[in-house]
Amino acid sequence: MKGSVLLFSLLCLAVYVECYGGRGYDPLGRLLKKRKSRTSANHHTEDVLTEYSPVYIAPQDGLKEADRILTLPGQPTVNFTQYSGYVTVDPTAGRALFYYFTEAEDSSSKPLVLWLNGGPGCSSIGAGAMTELGPFRVNPDAKTLWYNKYAWNNVANIIFLESPAGVGFSYSNRTSDYVTGDKQTAADSYTFLVNWLERFPEYKTRDFFITGESYAGHYVPQLADLILQNNKITNQTVINLKGIAIGNAYIDYTDRWAGTYDHFWTSALISDETHQGIIENCNFSSDASASGICNEYQDRADSEAGNIFIYDIYAPLCGSSSTSPSQISSYDPCSDDYVNAYLNTPEVQKSLHANVTGLPGQWEDCNGDTDGIIPVTTTRYSMPKLGAPVKTPWYPWYSQGEVGGYVVEYQNVTFVTIRGAGHFVPSYQPERALAFFSSFLEGKLPPGQN
Repeated sequence: MKGSVLLFSLLCLAVYVECYGGRGYDPLGRLLKKRKSRTSANHHTEDVLTEYSPVYIAPQDGLKEADRILTLPGQPTVNFTQYSGYVTVDPTAGRALFYYFTEAEDSSSKPLVLWLNGGPGCSSIGAGAMTELGPFRVNPDAKTLWYNKYAWNNVANIIFLESPAGVGFSYSNRTSDYVTGDKQTAADSYTFLVNWLERFPEYKTRDFFITGESYAGHYVPQLADLILQNNKITNQTVINLKGIAIGNAYIDYTDRWAGTYDHFWTSALISDETHQGIIENCNFSSDASASGICNEYQDRADSEAGNIFIYDIYAPLCGSSSTSPSQISSYDPCSDDYVNAYLNTPEVQKSLHANVTGLPGQWEDCNGDTDGIIPVTTTRYSMPKLGAPVKTPWYPWYSQGEVGGYVVEYQNVTFVTIRGAGHFVPSYQPERALAFFSSFLEGKLPPGQN
């Protein structure tokens, strides 16, 4: 499996609706609806950078030690090193991307992994690091941290990158840079990596993997493609890319919509009549997807699904008095609030070396919103379009004596589900997420039953 692509997904829990803990956070949903309203479905295709030119490389002397985090406010004692700071990707525009890097305890023997959250426009630090796979989670007091024993830096050295400019602490002195696309995002991320590896030269020859979730289904493959192209012709740093892994990936526009409403129906969130109306009136691969009657049925589906927690249909809303989150899952739907308060604390920002003077307001987990849901059905609909033959048929994989999910291996791509997980897989099932991620880094399939 090494050198291949891995797609991992939730199993049955998460859906897309227009709410998040009472706040209207949904950039991916808005993006997709905007594309759906266009006159042709072909408009959704994003350009991929196809021409190489030498990238900007700045002097990096002394910056590594300057980026070292002595300790984060309220953190427990740990035996690994942390860094955070900025890498300039365009000195003319004053555009710089912010990163948070957690080494493994035995860092010299572990691979290097880049994590990208989706959105588009969501923070890899606020979401990925602080609520999913990072070493710390924020307590409800928003002042102290607790240690996540299932953090992915148990098995890898992890870079959490806030990209593109305008996300989290990343910024540009040129306001037009905040209106960007996937092509520029990939170019900036590549420039970041080349410069970051100059700052941390001990990782230049390390096995490197790119991971992410949701709209990172666009970010990750485009960055990987750019790396592979440039590795062939560059006289600058060659990046030792070994594979990519994407969770709940937004890959295909058509499958995203069809899969969402099929998932609504199979999860008993919408009526038979509404589901059938969508099937009969919505052709998401053609101009008919923008018809008035199709939109009416989609609006009806959103209304029927109701005000549920966007990332897990079985979890309570943040602030709900009906049920404690711990009674349903280990995920706290209010965790985003704790992170937001923590990362807006001046002493925390100082310890992270964050420059907030150029930000238009407070740090936000997402630049206006947070990402919508990509149900497991959408990924399953997309897999046959790859045309890859099956190498290992569908089977249940196991973790701690229980079914952790299901897996099927195709030629150069593997599809894995994580049982009992919502959209943010490591938040809901941290042990199972670490188990499959460890297998991925080792070039193995998740283990079957002994």
